[in-house]
Amino acid sequence: MKNPVEHFHALRLDELKTALEANNFEVWIADTAIQAKEIVINEIIPRSTPKTIAWGGSMTFIDSGIEAAIKTLDGPTVIDKNEPGISKEEKAERVKAAMTAELYFTGTNAVTEKGQLVNLDMIGNRVGALTFGPREVVVLMGQNKLVPDLDSAMDRIREYAAPVNAMRLDMKTPCTKTGRCMNCNSPARICNTWTITEKSFPPKRVKVILIRRDLGL
Repeated sequence: MKNPVEHFHALRLDELKTALEANNFEVWIADTAIQAKEIVINEIIPRSTPKTIAWGGSMTFIDSGIEAAIKTLDGPTVIDKNEPGISKEEKAERVKAAMTAELYFTGTNAVTEKGQLVNLDMIGNRVGALTFGPREVVVLMGQNKLVPDLDSAMDRIREYAAPVNAMRLDMKTPCTKTGRCMNCNSPARICNTWTITEKSFPPKRVKVILIRRDLGL
C-alpha cells in the first residue's frame, strides 16, 4: 500500500466525522489547510452571510491563511482583538464584542473518538464563544488532535498542549521551565476553565473542519 500513514489517518478522520455528525455537529474533511480555507471562504461564509466575524486563539486559523483571507472580504465587520496598535482597553472591548459575533472561528485542544470537543482556556473567551453567544462557530482541527477518550484528551492538554502554548506565549509559568504541568498557582497560569462539548446545540451551530495534517498544538 502506498502512503499507509495517510491512509491510516484518513480512516480515523472518516470515523470521527461520523461520530461528530451523530453529535449534531456539521463536519467537513479537508486534505490540506489550503482546502480548509477554501471551504470557509467559498462555502461556509457565503451560506452564513455573517454581519460580524471574530476568532479566538488558533494557530491553525492563522497558518491556514483564513485570518488573512477574511480581512480582505467586503461586507462583514471583522472584530480583530490582536490588531496592532490598539490599547489594552480596546482589546478587552473587542474580546467582549467577539462573544456576540455572528460567525466565530476557533481551534480545539483535543477531540475524542466519540466526537467530544475538549478544551482548556485561560480567560474563557474561546470556550465561552464555543458554548454560547455567536450564532455559528467554526472549529478547525488537525488530525493530531484526535485522542481515544476524555482521559487521553485531558492528558494531552495538560502534558503537551498547555505547556507548549505557554512557551509560545512566553508566559511566566513553571511548565515553561519543566515541560510538564505543575498545577501551578502562577498569576500567568493559562489553565483555568475546562469545557467538554458533547453535542452541538442547536444542531449544526458548531461546524468542524477536520484537516488531514498535523496542525496547531
